[in-house]
Amino acid sequence: MELKITFLDHKFQSACQDRKRATRLWGAESAKKLQIRLDDLDAAANMAIMRTAPGQWEELSRDRAGQFSARLHGGLRLIVKPEKDPPPRKPDGGLDWTAIDAIIALEVTDYHDH
Repeated sequence: MELKITFLDHKFQSACQDRKRATRLWGAESAKKLQIRLDDLDAAANMAIMRTAPGQWEELSRDRAGQFSARLHGGLRLIVKPEKDPPPRKPDGGLDWTAIDAIIALEVTDYHDH
């Protein structure tokens, strides 16, 4: 079983999968790390694997509750969310990373700027 990755829309998918375009949008270092993060996701069975993968994957809160981020370069982050809505949760209310086997890639952004 492998983690299923879909993208918010075709435009974002195209930007993520075209290295030249990604470099133009987010810079060379972020484009390189984006490809690594997507490859790591593609190789994972579920989101729990990402806890120990490069990129410092973390569960977000407040207005981004239910989403995950991975560091790219500088303040840029890859943002993903579980495909299931509502997402699988643990008894304490946090996301159940082991039960998340399908995600939607939402955006590359620096949410610290907002």
